[in-house]
Amino acid sequence: MKSEKVILGIDPGYARMGWGVIKLVFSNNQYKMECLGFGCIETPKEEEMGTRLAFLNDALKQIIGHYKPDDIVIEELFFAKNVKTALNVAHARGIVLMRAANHSGKIFQYRPNQIKLATTGEQKADKKLMQTCVAKILGFPNVPKPDDAADALAVAIAHASLTYGHR
Repeated sequence: MKSEKVILGIDPGYARMGWGVIKLVFSNNQYKMECLGFGCIETPKEEEMGTRLAFLNDALKQIIGHYKPDDIVIEELFFAKNVKTALNVAHARGIVLMRAANHSGKIFQYRPNQIKLATTGEQKADKKLMQTCVAKILGFPNVPKPDDAADALAVAIAHASLTYGHR
């Protein structure tokens, strides 16, 4: 195993897609975690879905090209009450899956309750607690903004915990 792992976490969405990149560095039989970057891709509301998906594709390609993650992780889609919203988010997830396949051929996916448990220790933690834990784990003085980026960092942290045993 490499002595470093770069993990890109994605909070999927078609209007706003959060992303966060962490690096795990192995030394003295333990991992140190650091944040390399985070943000939110916002698509133009006035554009049609195909144009918005192309925008997401281009932005993800740039992020992946810049950070060259070893692992790409995405939150699984949970059933939404609004079917149209769920379908649009599913389209955006498809872009992430395609980008991951083009980059490394694999993607990791976790359910929201797995992410909450790995990040906070509680399966039913609320968003505020999860984001506070993200800030604490990464040594930030405040919760990362926007919320979509903090959620994406939680996805990456959960993967680090569940795959490499670090939190």
